[in-house]
Amino acid sequence: MNQLTTTAQAVQAMSAARPPEGARAPSGGSAAHAVASVAVILSPWQQYICHACGYIYNEADGDPDSGLAAGTRFADIPEDWACPLCGVTKSDFEIYEPPSLDALRAKAQGCRPVPSAGQRHQPGVVIVGAGRAGWQLAENLRAMEAELPITLVTVCAGDVYDKPLLSVAMARQLTREKLVRESGVDAARRLNLRLLPHTHAISICAQTKQLRTTRGTLRYDQLVLAHGAQAALPAPLPASLCWRINHLGAYLQLRAALGTVDQSGAKDVLIVGAGLIGSELANDLALGGHCITLLDVQSEPLARWQAEQAGQQVLQAWKDLPIRFVGGVKVAKVEKMGQRIRISTDCGQQFEVDQVIAATGLQTPSRLAQSAGLAWQNGIAVDPLTLRTSSPAIHAMGDCITINGQASRFIEPIARQAKTIAAAITACTPVPYEVRPAMVRVKTSSRPLTLH
Repeated sequence: MNQLTTTAQAVQAMSAARPPEGARAPSGGSAAHAVASVAVILSPWQQYICHACGYIYNEADGDPDSGLAAGTRFADIPEDWACPLCGVTKSDFEIYEPPSLDALRAKAQGCRPVPSAGQRHQPGVVIVGAGRAGWQLAENLRAMEAELPITLVTVCAGDVYDKPLLSVAMARQLTREKLVRESGVDAARRLNLRLLPHTHAISICAQTKQLRTTRGTLRYDQLVLAHGAQAALPAPLPASLCWRINHLGAYLQLRAALGTVDQSGAKDVLIVGAGLIGSELANDLALGGHCITLLDVQSEPLARWQAEQAGQQVLQAWKDLPIRFVGGVKVAKVEKMGQRIRISTDCGQQFEVDQVIAATGLQTPSRLAQSAGLAWQNGIAVDPLTLRTSSPAIHAMGDCITINGQASRFIEPIARQAKTIAAAITACTPVPYEVRPAMVRVKTSSRPLTLH
């Protein structure tokens, strides 16, 4: 039922409840109740943001995977509802509006004054990466210093979107327009920063504080590496035959290659890797009508959470979906066979499919860190409290960092990391970063799981 239909019915109810002309409506009567109902229905749809991970609940869209139909008001959501991305509760949400510059400035407290005109010509802050980490930091910096020069360098268009939604977008029929919350150009204009889209960062000279890019060399006072990690690709998996879904552009290309089931029929898709991303993609593509083969070296999906029996739960949830899980196998060869792709395993099994997706983990690209001589521990090593690298003028955050050798590759820490770095760069009251155990929301809509 759409909002206009509901409104029309409420208006009719109000009319029916209206007392005869000259009569006095009783206090608290049905007419007053109907008027109140219409006021609620006519109010615009609101959005609410999760403090933990940044997921935005839109009342107009609802959360169908959790049983919340489109048009479900936030106030009507049960208290035990969980964020579909990270699993925190309803109490961790607050009303959301894309912040304007004035709103961002109003949030800043304990910061140094706006820089003078002479300071404005300084190189300022350069951020590498326009994912959630890069944009989150840019918003925090802008809130603290209205005139701070900020340059954001990214290999993509810089559009603002929630990457975790890529693994549920087909079942939800989310188009590119629904996935992108704000274009990179619009976000840059809103935050008054310089955006360099489709630009690769090549190397860093820490001594001269310069970043070399494919669009020239940039000077910086402070540099922040937020370029994330890239999908790992084991040797038997050739890049030319395997999709790696780690950003919006690759996902949209995969969707185009698969086509719609109504027009081109169901496709046979093989996914290598049954961890978090592989399992979510398998669930989503199967709900989209495609036939999925899911391979893993482990004996069950989500083996990292074997103690919580996550694998057995999703296998049970998948029993009515076109998902075939094959565990305990290792891919030996992938080759093109006419219009199809053949995958051979070490144990001699073979599969012929239309598309292959590699969901075999993440690895941090090391080129930038090596060029700057940064300390490295399976990623860019940062101080646990300040997130500063071994170079005093360089911080790092998000998927590309490690703390005491442990990677930080979940959504929840990013907002806290941005606050820590922004406070340090703008000389505000320090906000020490705190490492916390991650809570993971597995977006297999057939059986959503919250794991630790």
